[in-house]
Parts: sequence; structure tokens; C-alpha cells
Amino acid sequence: MNVIVSNKYQLMLENLGIDVIKSLNGEFEVDEIISTFQNFFYQRMILDITAIKDYKDIRNLQKLSISLPMDKIILLLDDTEESTSPGYLSKLISMGIYNFTRNVDGIQYLYNHPNSYRDVAQFHQLEEVAVVPQVGGPSTQNVIVQNIGSGYSGRIIGIKNVTKNSGATTLTYMLHNELSKYYNVATIEVDKTDFTYLKNPALVSTISGNVNAEVGKYRDCDVILIDVNNSVQAEGLCNEILYLIEPSIIKLNKLTMITPMALRGLRDKKVVLNQSLLSSSDVLDFEYEAHVKVFYNLPPLDEREKRIKPLEELLKKMGFDRIR
Repeated sequence: MNVIVSNKYQLMLENLGIDVIKSLNGEFEVDEIISTFQNFFYQRMILDITAIKDYKDIRNLQKLSISLPMDKIILLLDDTEESTSPGYLSKLISMGIYNFTRNVDGIQYLYNHPNSYRDVAQFHQLEEVAVVPQVGGPSTQNVIVQNIGSGYSGRIIGIKNVTKNSGATTLTYMLHNELSKYYNVATIEVDKTDFTYLKNPALVSTISGNVNAEVGKYRDCDVILIDVNNSVQAEGLCNEILYLIEPSIIKLNKLTMITPMALRGLRDKKVVLNQSLLSSSDVLDFEYEAHVKVFYNLPPLDEREKRIKPLEELLKKMGFDRIR
């Protein structure tokens, strides 16, 4: 079932021909939308951008992207110069908002064929001006954010959940602990603050708009680990990404019901089955049915153990030859 949040384009959205479990009409503070739908299960949200109060302030869209699953949201843009400018669209993409359109046909298409980053990459300006809060007051200053690119000789490794809550944060933490025994490691999470619960000052939390600058602080590290969440900007910085799938029936069925083509986009990617109880023959069956190659089959781990053999083997397979 789906939800619709409308304002200026209410009449347009009333005739979509989709099953709707909840609809709101009017102009809402972004926090109202978040509180209403943060714990509400839905297949897709059709969101009229004019229903967001002060939507031309990109920071309100950033709030939304941090708190709601952007892969479920189709954003209906208006025709104002601000919200259709290349810079505005690029910032949407940097926040993981790929599904945006200005007409009913676009909504119908995205409902059945949601965009991936590849579909919107042509609109993404990788070197752009980011708006960063100025210390000591609410005003802002423009800071040019540079991609560290070829100036960094180490490895930037992203960890990303494919099925929901597949353990990316915990695995990133465990990789940090293991690699830190042999390498100089920096570890960052983007657009969340889960690291605060781990009480490790070496773990850094930041937002998409600051991730380039944050990564740039660690040029001297051998390895930078990034829990990317839904940040396109963070993904773009990574040399490689581990895509985590928890291969339980319920999580796989939920993934393919909501995003039918999700697994197809993982061909030639480093797919890690995380918290997996599959046998070797089960993994072969999974590869055949999902049409993907599994890079590593990682069982449930106890982060309190001093030596975690499966984690060591994963890192060795990734080429970390100092691991004993």
C-alpha cells in the first residue's frame, strides 16, 4: 500500500490509480511529515514537494533524507526555477533522492521502475558548493568541497545495507577494530549517529554535505571505512563497496516486493551475505536464483571475541595481507 502527501498538485495525485492507505493534503513542516511516517509501513510515498514548508531551503529536504527511506519516495517537483535548477537536482541526488519527476507519467514510471544512481548520475555535479552551518550562529558560509580523488593513495571502503538493517554499522565497527591492529584506519558513518552508542571516540559521524571534507582529514590513513547508508556523495568517494544482504526469506521477500530490480543491480558488485546461516550449497542456489555472485558468506559474529576468524578471512580475501 502507498501514501500520498499533496498540496498544490492534489488533483493530479488523486488520479494515479494506485492503492492508497493514507493521504495528507496541505503544507507541513518537514518534522511533521517525518513523525507521521517514520514508523509507518508503506510501499511508496508520492510526495508533492509543495507540501513541504520552505522546500526551497535544501536543508529541509536533507532532514527528510536522513529520517525517511528515500528509495521509497517519489518526489513530485514543481516548475519553479529554484527546484528545477541543475544545482538543486544535484543536491537532491547527493542526499540519495533519485526518484523525482514533474508529471504523472514520470510518477507511474518511477513507481514500477525506481531510479538507481546510474539513472540520475548525469545531473550530479561532483564538485559543487556545499552549504555548511557556520560555527557560532545560524548563518551559513559557502565552502568549496573538493573530492580527495587521486590525491589519496589508500583504500576507501564503503559498507552498505541492501536488505534493511543488515548490520552495516556493526560490521563497519568490527572491521575498524580488526584492521586497526595492523593498519592506520579512519571510520566514518554518514547521515546517522549510531556510532555514538558504541562509545568509541575514533568513530566519526557526519552528514552527506560534509563527507568530502571529513574524508579529506584522513589522507594519512591506510584505510578509510565508510558506513554510507543512503548517501550518494559517500558512495562516490569509495574505491570499493561491500553490499550487505541478510539472506532470510522475510528480508529478501520484503526487498524484492518493494524494489523488484534491487538484486539485479548488484551484478559485478562485492555482495556479502551478512549474518548468514547458509551452507555452501545454499549459497550456490542463492547465486543462481538472484543472478549475483557472492563475494563472501559471513555468519553471525560475536564482536566481543578477541579473534574472529570469519572476519579475518573476509579481510584477507579483500587483499589485506598484514592480517595474520
